[in-house]
Amino acid sequence: MHVETLLAFVATALLLSFAPGPDNLFVMTQAALHGRKAGLLITLGLCTGLIVHTTVVALGVAVIFQKSQLAFNLLKYAGSAYLVYLAWQAFRARSTGGDAGSSPAAEGKALYLRGILMNITNPKVSIFFLAFLPQFVNQQAGHVSRQMFTLGGIFILSALLAFSLMSIFAATVGTRFRQSARARGIMNKAAGVVFAGLAAKLATVHRG
Repeated sequence: MHVETLLAFVATALLLSFAPGPDNLFVMTQAALHGRKAGLLITLGLCTGLIVHTTVVALGVAVIFQKSQLAFNLLKYAGSAYLVYLAWQAFRARSTGGDAGSSPAAEGKALYLRGILMNITNPKVSIFFLAFLPQFVNQQAGHVSRQMFTLGGIFILSALLAFSLMSIFAATVGTRFRQSARARGIMNKAAGVVFAGLAAKLATVHRG
């Protein structure tokens, strides 16, 4: 790949990562509610999910979601159901903080897995990668799959940077709110509304 192509891709990837969307809304909500560490763990989970999508696209599996309505619907409804579950958890969460009896390691693992599930259960990400990455591939250079993995890796690093900055910002803004039980209760309800909204949006997306 030419240097100019890589630079153009990096710029585009950064713009797309900072643009408002379900993933960065998700990470900012969680960081504001649970703190900087939670936001960064979810960011790592989201970026791990992007590794899965990159692999799926590079190996050609993403075409299944583009061609099969059944496969597309199964994955998106699974994602919607998970978001509804998160909304239910947020609505019933106590305003006093973390779950009783949960160790920091267990909570960290749960947050990381939450980010992975949030990302990989959205088939639109695979379809987006399937449409986006090939635009920057040099067919004449060969090694198309290798180029796809390279571009996917650059996009993941861009997303990691963008989401980390957003989670730090959201956690800083939410510091005072987390110190108040009443404010935490309001933030939990707001997070529940966000999750429910994301679930509804995902449930109604189409392949095109």
